Amino acid sequence: MRLFAAVVPPEEVLRELASEVHELSNFPGAGGLRWTGRPGWHFTLAFYSEVDDELVPDLSERLERAAHRTAPFSLAVSGGGQFGRGRTLWAGAEGDLATLRLLADRAEAAARKAGVPMGEHRRYKAHLTVARSRDAVDVRPYVTALAQFTSRTWTVADLALVRSNLPRSGVPGEQPRYEAVARWALGAAG
Repeated sequence: MRLFAAVVPPEEVLRELASEVHELSNFPGAGGLRWTGRPGWHFTLAFYSEVDDELVPDLSERLERAAHRTAPFSLAVSGGGQFGRGRTLWAGAEGDLATLRLLADRAEAAARKAGVPMGEHRRYKAHLTVARSRDAVDVRPYVTALAQFTSRTWTVADLALVRSNLPRSGVPGEQPRYEAVARWALGAAG
């Protein structure tokens, strides 16, 4: 299974972001970007890629413990930036970023301890991808507009293990499908 750990914003925050992304998608030149949709909006904490089925139970137990050891925290979608010279446009986060990074570190550690190959550790950068491009694109106008955006603040109350189903139809612009296969409450007695 192609899996990752994530924080998924609540529906009201996704609605606010959808409104902002709709505005961005009307900018001149926006047609050169592939805009992601609400089903794919999440803050990836740790990307596991393909995980052998026999490792999933141990990974799940370790993620559950990581969630229970992490207290709920406040977060908002705010600002934005780019990776890869405009190949990825993202919305950022504000709030208790230290706890978000801690949860990301714990999600990565859970995978390593469960035997999931993780590659090189990278410092966590909170981002939610809103658009992609195969080519370098000048996304400065979008980043400038996102700098003015901040969603309502919510309390992150759970950690999700998400399965990514890649497009198989060959239809241009088709997006991956995501399904939460498990969720664990943060700070729960364990």
